[in-house]
Amino acid sequence: MTTQSLHTKPRAIHVAVCALRVQITDDKTRLMPAGTFHAPRGAAEGSGPWHLSAEAAQAIIRLAAARSTDIAIDYEHQTLYSEQNGKPAPAAGWVDPRSLEFRDDGLYGAIAWTAKARAAITPGPNGEPPEYLYLSPVFPYDANGVPLDLLHLALTNTPAIDEGAAQLAAARMSVTHEPSEETDTVDREQLIAALGLAKEATDEQIDSAIAALKTAADDAAAFRQALGAKDDAKPDEAVAALKAKSATAPPDMTQYVPIAVFKETTDQLAALRANSNSAELDALIKEGLDDGRIPGKATADWLREQGIAACKAHLEGAPSIAALKTGQTQTQGKQPDGGKGGDDDKLNESELAVCKAMGLTPEQYRKANPAPAE
Repeated sequence: MTTQSLHTKPRAIHVAVCALRVQITDDKTRLMPAGTFHAPRGAAEGSGPWHLSAEAAQAIIRLAAARSTDIAIDYEHQTLYSEQNGKPAPAAGWVDPRSLEFRDDGLYGAIAWTAKARAAITPGPNGEPPEYLYLSPVFPYDANGVPLDLLHLALTNTPAIDEGAAQLAAARMSVTHEPSEETDTVDREQLIAALGLAKEATDEQIDSAIAALKTAADDAAAFRQALGAKDDAKPDEAVAALKAKSATAPPDMTQYVPIAVFKETTDQLAALRANSNSAELDALIKEGLDDGRIPGKATADWLREQGIAACKAHLEGAPSIAALKTGQTQTQGKQPDGGKGGDDDKLNESELAVCKAMGLTPEQYRKANPAPAE
């Protein structure tokens, strides 16, 4: 199957009619049969056969949706003859062009009938036949017998048009319908294979694949331009250009500092942190010695070695002992005279209270806090 160029000499357009039984219905009315169909016997122009597929019907539906007016239904195809006989062509009804849809047996549309036409196609009260039995569409078709559009329709009992009317309709259609002859043909199967589509791909799928390729090509062109690569540069050449650009581009120094500056800053921060911790630890130990929560110098030195966290934990759990508070200020951490210490290794009441608060045995306390020498 081939596609057609849009830049060739237009060929002649053929116009034909066919006939379908018409009746009043609340549903949409069939306007053109599906599949292969022929002109009715007695038709003077366009004998067929014609072929209406779902794809061809969709093309007609798209054309109809772009119309600015409804599709007219006249009587006896008078629209085609009015220029010849000078008679008016009153409408019998109107088809909403946006209502067209394809079903298994043909192209359907919603019709709004005039009162006169509705009476003309309705059987009489006693079963009398209606005045008109057939609805006859007028349509152009290509050399393969594929309908191209739905021009208008007619209520008729003799669905045929003569040669002059057909030529007139074709002349009207030549302005907007110009199927072209095949010139620079493209094999459809080869195109589908090249695009990587399934063999039964539709025209819409082919168009989508071609559009995707164009988008990818545009993105690639923009990428090459951004890299400063040539318009026809291949992917590996574009990558090479990117690497070269990255290698020669100077670093953004606003995002970096010299290593010496970084090291100096971190050392200063560490020193400040150490000084701050040492000063805070000295203050905590002094506070503990002053209020009796630290019993003496040995405990203070031991807490200093443990660090600020251990010192804080001790001060939070140790009671403030008045006797020790007085002793620290008066004897500088030595056991006051007259205490109930007795033996040097024995603890007085204040020291026992400290042991209890800290969870120490007397031996552990005395080992950490030897009795002051006399």
